[in-house]
Amino acid sequence: MKIKSFLTFILLVTLSFSNAHAQINLGDKALGALQSGVASFTFSNEDAAKLSKDAVRKMDSTNVVAGAKDGYSIRLNRIFGKHAAEKGLTLNYKVYLTKDVNAFATADGSVRVYSGLMDIMDDNQLLAVIGHEIGHVANEDTKDAMKAALRKGALIGVVSSQSDKIAKITDSQLGQLGSAMLDSKHSRKQETEADNFSYDFMKQNGYDVNAVEAAFALLASKSGGNSADFLTKMMSSHPDPKDRAENAKQRAISDGLYKTYVTKPINNKAVSTKIPVKKVVKKKKK
Repeated sequence: MKIKSFLTFILLVTLSFSNAHAQINLGDKALGALQSGVASFTFSNEDAAKLSKDAVRKMDSTNVVAGAKDGYSIRLNRIFGKHAAEKGLTLNYKVYLTKDVNAFATADGSVRVYSGLMDIMDDNQLLAVIGHEIGHVANEDTKDAMKAALRKGALIGVVSSQSDKIAKITDSQLGQLGSAMLDSKHSRKQETEADNFSYDFMKQNGYDVNAVEAAFALLASKSGGNSADFLTKMMSSHPDPKDRAENAKQRAISDGLYKTYVTKPINNKAVSTKIPVKKVVKKKKK
């Protein structure tokens, strides 16, 4: 799987559990949405969560998912587990075993982190990424992202129906929706707000806020070689990661918290819990 984008700071479709219950526009409105490409088609966050859950289930089936005892899973659980109910959300998370540098979150609360990202970021940097994700949740960016994914995947007409429920889509269409979700981007304003949320998340939870700058700087440094595609795509419609790193640095300076960030050791290996067997030394007979 090719790197899709910079996760919107690395996260492309975001989480939301608002209780809004606006239903899909029906009849002429749904047809009008098809004709215009977007205008009339609306759906609730509940609808977005249902579609996301199905699409992520499809993506899980087509990726190599790290098992519970895999070192990547153990590390993500240690880092992320304590924040799985942040802001009242109920999140589920897994690791995709791939060299790609990416991560994403969806409207049903699914968070997927690629092992390639975990290979280059230490715990604090990954927490900065998680904070960014939660920012998209708190700011309720989900519906816009899902609408963009449906539009890109030409699936607006498929999910529209003459009932008050979204229509069931086929397995292949779920795969199409998943790809469109990964390609979706938030606006510059949404990204900036999520960046600020990430900084606040780190500060409020007692983490090193300088890791926010470090994470952006690291991604900016990956703009060459095999990582160029996702950064080029991100920079074409979102704030430059160097500028985002600088913004985080200036906030840390303003708070009197700035210091040069030193990357901590990265360990994605499972720690052995095997109890060593003592070697029995036989006494020589006299």
